[in-house]
Amino acid sequence: MNPTLLAKYDQRVPRYTSYPTAPHFHPGIDAGCYESWLAALSPDEPASLYLHVPFCAELCHYCGCHTTAVHRYEPVAHYAGLIEREIDLVADAIGADSARRRQPVSHIHWGGGTPTMLRPDELRRISAKLGARFAIRPDAEIAVEIDPRTLTLAGVGALAASGVTRASLGVQDFHPAVQRAINRVQSYDETARAARWLRRAGIRAINLDLMYGLPHQTADSVVATVEQALTLQPDRIALFGYAHVPWMKRHQRLLPEDALPDAAARFAQREAAAARIAAAGFVPIGLDHFARPDDPMARSLAAGTLRRNFQGYTTDGAPALIGFGASSIGGLPQGYVQNEPSIPGYGAAIRSGRLATVRGVAIDEDDRLRREIIERLMCDFTVDLDAVCARHGSRDAASRFAAERAAIDRLAADGIVERDGARIAVTALGRPLVRAVCAAFDRYLAAGADKHSRAI
Repeated sequence: MNPTLLAKYDQRVPRYTSYPTAPHFHPGIDAGCYESWLAALSPDEPASLYLHVPFCAELCHYCGCHTTAVHRYEPVAHYAGLIEREIDLVADAIGADSARRRQPVSHIHWGGGTPTMLRPDELRRISAKLGARFAIRPDAEIAVEIDPRTLTLAGVGALAASGVTRASLGVQDFHPAVQRAINRVQSYDETARAARWLRRAGIRAINLDLMYGLPHQTADSVVATVEQALTLQPDRIALFGYAHVPWMKRHQRLLPEDALPDAAARFAQREAAAARIAAAGFVPIGLDHFARPDDPMARSLAAGTLRRNFQGYTTDGAPALIGFGASSIGGLPQGYVQNEPSIPGYGAAIRSGRLATVRGVAIDEDDRLRREIIERLMCDFTVDLDAVCARHGSRDAASRFAAERAAIDRLAADGIVERDGARIAVTALGRPLVRAVCAAFDRYLAAGADKHSRAI
């Protein structure tokens, strides 16, 4: 990519896992509002569930998640009890008018932090609580994020007994110098052992998470990590760009900034790694995922049903995502909600018998329309503005997006997109910059630009 073009579009823009994005959430959406939104959920449509476990054995210096390092188990055990109580509170709010109603569930995702910091008995107990209070479909995907360094055989047994069908193993990079710089020393053998244990327990769908843009990485070293990762025969690979936001995540200041690659080097790392993964037969999925051709995500892409939520690209088509735990975010037909991020504040709310929602945003029809445009661009790299507008009761895309026309024309002039009437298609050149294309339709962006990472 031309360096001038790269500099022009490598700006701070959202990752667009929601629209409006999290910087625009506000305290006007509180627990009472969330309770009413839960009560209005349709019993005929499934929800998906997200459980956030904000604990790790140690803190990786690159991490952008809501998590904390703990050296005693007592805080984790106490938190597990809070999650169980929150499940009851949410289920009660959903079935307030019917004591016997259980909301159907099609997806469950355990994230963090490190969900497998929970001991096997806590994992089983929380899973049993979910099964008692929700109607989990027999074909539900149940996924968990795992740090291979702390995984145990007993933990794997608990995951299998809890119905887990997919596991994401955090790798980031196998190079020792990179691992030392980011405070995540993890051998290939530890990772391979985790994958082997999971498959033997019947959890056969394995994802690997890799990163580029970390200190001391080069295009060659990132490809070397990819080569090792491929020997583990994953079903999916996520190739994330490191988001350096030390003003938001203070521990990132511990990284050697002089060893971070510049925009051109980051781009070269991304392109080299993506090319090697694709050469191994994986289907590129959106901005940063890859899947085997027979994987449900690749099939969803081909069918035009790929979605994007707070966990990234997903096959989850449920109209509601219900979050549990400190800092967790949910998305319902009426808008988005977020729990209190601090563990003490979250715990105080749950112990008092109230939902821990502290902020969110209600969405209007314009938000829904723009959200669909952005989601289709992020997933398919193309969108028909006329078709989207028609689905939202607006028949004239040209006049609806007159203000965005200049930005789209600039993108087209630079070869980032091609425009054919109301259809916009991101070019091969522009795909790494798709977030910048989405930003053209973001009417909130100017108010939160300083909260985001760079486009590449």
